[in-house]
Amino acid sequence: MRAVTWQGKGRMSVEDVPDPRIEQPDDVVVRVTSTGLCGSDLHLYDPLAPFMEPGDVVGHEPIGVVEEVGAAVGSLRVGDRVVVPFNVSCGRCWMCARGLHSQCETTQNTEQGTGASLFGYSKLYGQVPGAQAEYLRVPFADTLPIKVPDGPPDDRFVFLSDVLPTAWQAVEYADLRPEDTLLVLGAGPIGDMCARIALMRGIRVFVTDPVVERMQRVSAYGAEVIVTDNDTDTVTCVLELTRGRGVDAVIDAVGMEAHGSPVAESMAKLVGFLPDRLSEPIMRTAGVDRLAALHLAMDAVRRGGTVSVVGVYGGPMDPMPLMEMFDKQIQLRMGQANVRHWSDDILALLLEPTDHLGVDSFATHHLPLEDAPAAYHDFREKNDGMVKVLFQP
Repeated sequence: MRAVTWQGKGRMSVEDVPDPRIEQPDDVVVRVTSTGLCGSDLHLYDPLAPFMEPGDVVGHEPIGVVEEVGAAVGSLRVGDRVVVPFNVSCGRCWMCARGLHSQCETTQNTEQGTGASLFGYSKLYGQVPGAQAEYLRVPFADTLPIKVPDGPPDDRFVFLSDVLPTAWQAVEYADLRPEDTLLVLGAGPIGDMCARIALMRGIRVFVTDPVVERMQRVSAYGAEVIVTDNDTDTVTCVLELTRGRGVDAVIDAVGMEAHGSPVAESMAKLVGFLPDRLSEPIMRTAGVDRLAALHLAMDAVRRGGTVSVVGVYGGPMDPMPLMEMFDKQIQLRMGQANVRHWSDDILALLLEPTDHLGVDSFATHHLPLEDAPAAYHDFREKNDGMVKVLFQP
């Protein structure tokens, strides 16, 4: 089959790779009909390259049709249409039973000190072959895939794999009520969807992002955009809009992709040039993140407010403003989305006739799988109004 593979720092290639097959009795093989390009895929493209190996198949946002079924599978049949969550969770362990599917004890990578395995990610998270491919082996077929009806285009359901539950969890963690205020940092796919979910719930939403086209997109959906040249002015604007108090919650949908920290950015680039045997331990122990977004969140949230972190960070020695956090009594929540914890509620919303969250038109680009290498570059550079890409294998 054809699949998108990692071949080195900043190098993706579409290659012929072996077809997946049934390996366990509870496996299915899914023929992928659409699969997304995610912001976290860009971390593999460069910053997390030390944990990748040439030939790794990437991608974790698929929808498709079941082609083969293992002998122990009871809930799916050949021809069923399914969405596959990005975290590989068994649905039965102690963690999954508590809604913490991203910490699944069955697939937890204890040797790496990380949580549940992820499709199409590095050896930090299990090195499971990914979904930017023509076919995908899916384990735990009776509990992991989300069965969806035939008929509507893929765009209606494909975002159940990652974008929707990730944004949904971020808003849930923000712990807001109608008419509360929320600042979303970053208007990429996740930040955009966070804004839409919060607006649907009657929350007043502010969004800031340096990309004009992305700000126009969230503004058209009803968010209030904050356009400033620096973080200090952003905080000043937030205070003016909230009677000097600050917003009730901030969602950091940026993470280590934040702009405006040249020292940390240079450090990350330096680490990227080192051989893997040297760069991997540095990535694990040194502070190479760009924390501008997280510090902005701490400054913009009100006393007693909540910061919900959905942007990915890595590098445990970065300084945190603990004195300010303690003094302001800030609540901090974060983590990989527990997809299967939220998926039933979101699916019920998607099955309604009204497209409440605009998923049918959410993708900005639909491309053949063969265009993936160029799409990675354009997505990273934010070219051509690119916000969300779906590949059709």
